Amino acid sequence: MNICQVIQQLIDNALTLKFIEQEDEIYVRNQILCLLGMNEFIIPEKIKENEHTIPDLLEKLVDYAWENGIIEDLFDEKEILASRIVNCFMATPSTVNKSFYEKYHKNPVMATDYFYGLSKNSNYIQTKRIAKNINYQSQTEYGTLDITINLSKPEKNPKDIMKEKGIKSTNYPKCLLCVENEGYAGRIGHPARSNHRLVHLNLVGEPWYLQYSPYVYYNEHCIVLSKEHRDMKIDRQGLLRLVSFVEQFPHYFIGSNADLPIVGGSILSHDHYQGGRYEFAMAKAADEYLFALQSFPNVKGAIVKWPMSVIRLRSKRADELVAAADRILESWRNYDDPSADIYAYTGKTPHNTITPIARKRHDVLELDLVLRNNRTSDEHVLGIFHPHSDVQHIKKENIGLIEVMGLAVLPARLIPELKEVEKYILGNQHEIAEYHRSWAEQLREKYQKQANNENIGDILRKEVTAKFMRVLEDAGVFKRNEQGIAAFKRFIKTSKL
Repeated sequence: MNICQVIQQLIDNALTLKFIEQEDEIYVRNQILCLLGMNEFIIPEKIKENEHTIPDLLEKLVDYAWENGIIEDLFDEKEILASRIVNCFMATPSTVNKSFYEKYHKNPVMATDYFYGLSKNSNYIQTKRIAKNINYQSQTEYGTLDITINLSKPEKNPKDIMKEKGIKSTNYPKCLLCVENEGYAGRIGHPARSNHRLVHLNLVGEPWYLQYSPYVYYNEHCIVLSKEHRDMKIDRQGLLRLVSFVEQFPHYFIGSNADLPIVGGSILSHDHYQGGRYEFAMAKAADEYLFALQSFPNVKGAIVKWPMSVIRLRSKRADELVAAADRILESWRNYDDPSADIYAYTGKTPHNTITPIARKRHDVLELDLVLRNNRTSDEHVLGIFHPHSDVQHIKKENIGLIEVMGLAVLPARLIPELKEVEKYILGNQHEIAEYHRSWAEQLREKYQKQANNENIGDILRKEVTAKFMRVLEDAGVFKRNEQGIAAFKRFIKTSKL
């Protein structure tokens, strides 16, 4: 297939997806020719079947560009060009918002279906790279947990890294979540966003925006971000925004990472939430202990059967639900329980916060408040309520919102490393990483009579899930034993609910 045929197929795809109208074909073709440094377009013979996706065709155009010296063989330059090519087909931000809200007024599901489809078809959501991820589910006593080994994020080569070092730093956009990223061409060290669009939202009288994650971890994985670049903060207003969002989009859940280091997400410098159209194991988890809220008679409370410490509040009345959640939050911010190793402050440094998640089931609103504490100790230097040292060979990173709900996002290094663990268990020649050895010895003893080439993969998947379950238990502030459950109930009683 010559380069003219590639361009024509890309245009044909855009016509099929209604990115452009037939009368715009020549204009768009000329835009692409300019980006590729081509002076003319030879009409190719018609290809019978168009089997190439937009990501496939973009790869061919980008390869043509660097082979012909139009761009350097650098990851960021390739991304910038690919994004600019797709932008040739994209509607303006105002048109996207107009289409979204025309559909929203008919049905919110129609609106998000449209915007999610647009974000995938425009290659903003990196569907081809996401397909490389390893995904599976495994049954546990807490329900079916999701496991993802993240292979979608491309690695940069030494030339990319050297180029980044030579680029003068800039403060625009301030971070990856700032609204200025919409339509931003990109630069070395900052991703291209020419093909990026945002939907305007109003949350409790403030301007916010809806977008999807470029590397979605679950169905319709969206990000809701503040117009203002400001630090993450969990407070009454934040809880009101979460409830406001699910009232506007009742088919989505939404949650916030905690607002303190260690227990927070990877970006604490920009106020934002994550949501989507997916039911995690935590959402399905059963009530384990019901309690009444005397000050809030229209709200029902429960401790959830989950490895982390979760309070679930339910009500048809948003105002009372948020008021009850805010009461619990304020109580937790200042709560000490030495018997459970919980201290709210070290000097003036706060340790207690929550990871809140909102959803709507039929006409009932739910708020899950996951209690968090980020204190460290000499024994647990990364966090007392953080994955402990014996599970860090599998998961060492922060336990953020997605993990809290029951989806493990594990590092790519585990793919080759687990293969060596399999060899070790089977007694074959291996190059096992030293930090896996103790675990592998336990597994070899446990499975020595039943492990074989056919079932070893299933065994490792099951045992990795067990490690993730331990990760969540480590992150739980009230442990799931008699003493911990008693301490959890004690906190509820002292919260003046």
